[in-house]
Amino acid sequence: MKKNQIDIITMGCSKNLVDSELLMKQFEANGYICKHDSKNPQGEIVVINTCGFIETAKEESINTILEFVNAKSEGKINKLFVMGCLSQRYKDELESEIPEVDKFYGKFNYKQLLCDLGKATVPSCDGVRHLTTPRHYAYLKIAEGCDRHCAYCAIPIITGKHVSRPKEEILAEVRDLVASGVKEFQVIAQELTYYGVDIDGHRHIADLVRDIADVPGVKWIRLHYAYPNQFPIELLDVMNEKSNVCKYLDIALQHISNPVLKAMHRNVSKEETVELIKQIRERVPGIHLRTTMMVGFPGETDEDFQELIEFVKWAKFERMGAFAYSEEEGTYSADNYEDNVPEAVKQKRLDELMAVQQDISAEVEAQKVGKILKVIIDRKEGSYYIGRTEFCSPEVDPEVLIPVGEKTLRVGCFYNVRIVQSEEFDLYGELV
Repeated sequence: MKKNQIDIITMGCSKNLVDSELLMKQFEANGYICKHDSKNPQGEIVVINTCGFIETAKEESINTILEFVNAKSEGKINKLFVMGCLSQRYKDELESEIPEVDKFYGKFNYKQLLCDLGKATVPSCDGVRHLTTPRHYAYLKIAEGCDRHCAYCAIPIITGKHVSRPKEEILAEVRDLVASGVKEFQVIAQELTYYGVDIDGHRHIADLVRDIADVPGVKWIRLHYAYPNQFPIELLDVMNEKSNVCKYLDIALQHISNPVLKAMHRNVSKEETVELIKQIRERVPGIHLRTTMMVGFPGETDEDFQELIEFVKWAKFERMGAFAYSEEEGTYSADNYEDNVPEAVKQKRLDELMAVQQDISAEVEAQKVGKILKVIIDRKEGSYYIGRTEFCSPEVDPEVLIPVGEKTLRVGCFYNVRIVQSEEFDLYGELV
């Protein structure tokens, strides 16, 4: 056990990761050594930043807490603290069920942990992060919370209403990160396209992205978690106008059948969704769309599911994830609908949907063979350099593998690479 070392374990999404990075900077300013997600935590203090989005994420968070409760009982760590979405929502229950945890914090009061350790927040480090990503890219959180009330989603219950960060604060963070070596920004929020609505009633995401793109040293900007209802089309103009805004958009659609969309409270129709995708494809040729779909929502019929399959075949999403509906207490669907699609049917539908997407992904990647693409190098692994194109977000999208040759490639630098071979999810390339 290393004295004065704190191990931070982050569960869930990149929005949680940003919170962990902010906390790590404060710990370090107070003289602690911080390690993040280390395979073998050896610090005297462990902080677990939990996820509470769906059942599987909650289970994973609880299992991780129990794992460290055991480590504490064996004397391997001194103190165990828990923060994040799970403890924001279930603090009282967790305190009574897992009393071995020294203290539970929510999603927004985690700085109190410093005071409880007899330390104080360091004002000069406010808003400054210890990056846990490779130093050439960072996640940029532009808002907290969500004003959408989709029937299945517990996030508004956990995070509260949508709150946009002031634009000047975001741009100051971008400038600081660029000065420290960051070239690529993954712009994130629970609902990206809602940015600014809480400030003056208008959507300002296009203006914000344009201003980020104008900061010298910003090479790539990638946009995550847009919403199809009232999508700000002017954002597509910024993609065309600014070469450093990647032709990539993460827009969760969830379903396409009108009865299911209505029951989900998505406030968008099949017809509007189809029209939006056509517009996006026409306005930004070559764009890669990432989306998320849900199967097994209460009342989803075989016909609804087949409609979803046909839609995915038509839309040919370059990237797609999917998950089976999981009933979350406190949500509209948990209180008002019967979870009436059997688990076996949910799993069968999920497998079928992802098999369709697998073929689409293979086809999309095969079309890149012979093309020369700009690639940023993330790391060296064995006999390959591993990189990504503008169409690929870290950790979730395909990578480009370039054999280690005579020329040494530098992590965080861009190279022109000819794609020579494609697999279902990865590409192989050679330096041009």
